[in-house]
Amino acid sequence: MSESRAVRPEDVLPDELDVGTMNGVSVRKGTIGAFVANVKLLEGLDPTDPGYQEVVDQLRALVPAVRAVGVFDVLAPRSPVLAEIIAES
Repeated sequence: MSESRAVRPEDVLPDELDVGTMNGVSVRKGTIGAFVANVKLLEGLDPTDPGYQEVVDQLRALVPAVRAVGVFDVLAPRSPVLAEIIAES
C-alpha cells in the first residue's frame, strides 16, 4: 500500500517560484486568489457597470490556468453567469 500524505502549497509551487506548469499551462502564483476575487466582484456588479466587462475578460483569461490546476474537477460554479464564462473559455 502506498503512503498518502496531505499536499501542502509548497509541494505544488515552492516559495522561491512564482510560476509553475500544470497540465501544460503556465500558472502564476496568485491565480486562484485572483479568480475568486474577480468572481466576488462580478457578483456585485450590474452588467451595465463600466467595469463589468473588464472583470468578465479577466475571468476568461484566468479560466485556462484554473482549469489546469483542476479546480473545476472538484468544484462547480453556483452562478449561471460564471458557468457561461467557464464554458466559453
